[in-house]
Amino acid sequence: MDGTKPTIYDVAQRCGVAASTVSRTFSHPSRVNPATREKVRAAAEEIGYLPRPLARAEAPGRTRTITLVVTDIANPYYVPLIKAAQSQALEKDYTLALTDSDESPHVEASNLRQLLATTSGAILATSRLSDDVIRQIAEHRPLVIVNREIEGIPSLVVDTAGGMRKAVRHLAAIGHRRIAYLAGPRNSWINSARWRAMKDESGSLGLDATFLGPHVPNVQGGHEAADALMLERATAAIAYNDLIAIGALQRVQAAGVSVPADFSLIGCDDIFGSDLTSPGLTTIAGPTERLGRSAVDALHAQLTHHARIDPTLFDAHLVTRGSTGAPRA
Repeated sequence: MDGTKPTIYDVAQRCGVAASTVSRTFSHPSRVNPATREKVRAAAEEIGYLPRPLARAEAPGRTRTITLVVTDIANPYYVPLIKAAQSQALEKDYTLALTDSDESPHVEASNLRQLLATTSGAILATSRLSDDVIRQIAEHRPLVIVNREIEGIPSLVVDTAGGMRKAVRHLAAIGHRRIAYLAGPRNSWINSARWRAMKDESGSLGLDATFLGPHVPNVQGGHEAADALMLERATAAIAYNDLIAIGALQRVQAAGVSVPADFSLIGCDDIFGSDLTSPGLTTIAGPTERLGRSAVDALHAQLTHHARIDPTLFDAHLVTRGSTGAPRA
């Protein structure tokens, strides 16, 4: 490509169909057979093509609706964020449209292209899209990204990197020298930020840090992470999120490992239920409800005042519960 925006003709050439078929795929998808439809959408995503509905000017009488995209609606982390965003949206006289990307950049892109044709802007929470695709969408609709940083796009980030450093210092203070990171998805920006912070802090304290993953960020992913973990010599682990930590806790306890007597474990996000495990899960917490409200406020500022929103960093802190303790001598 020569720097110009991709067209339907570029998509057609990419996947070997007529330009009219590409047009129908996005304007009347029911008229295109599913296999061709998927091929066209995949080609469009690969080259960064945005269908015309996103390029239309704001239509008179468009409803005051904003879109919130989350990666997995089943993850308890999103519940307070969604409720806070919805409450703040109602306060600002918007309707909130919620969509779940199911941890898939393809699903996320497809949902956004459909929803943004009829809504005013979007909040992308822990998006799995590439930086280039997000920038292209931002050319047509105001965007706010949560737990992600992209230059030029308003971003709200909980400082879980700082939280990871606090977690590493906590483990070092109680005597751990070998720790593992139970990683989340490969295409997660925040996953990379958390690992870098853990690795750097471990290095500065003279600890050994091991990366295990990637893993699906749910309880099953935690089970798989624990299987890999039990082959390591680490005495403690920090997980990408609480769901992986809870899954790991279940699996190591089933294998006869005592937590924290034999092994210490730390999660991230302080979701509902992290204090209900046995023992309670030590975890890194941030102001999730405030994040949801602030995301709506930032999007509203763009929509009403075309304001430039500076990146915002929210503090994270360590919540110490029973899953961490000194290692055996």
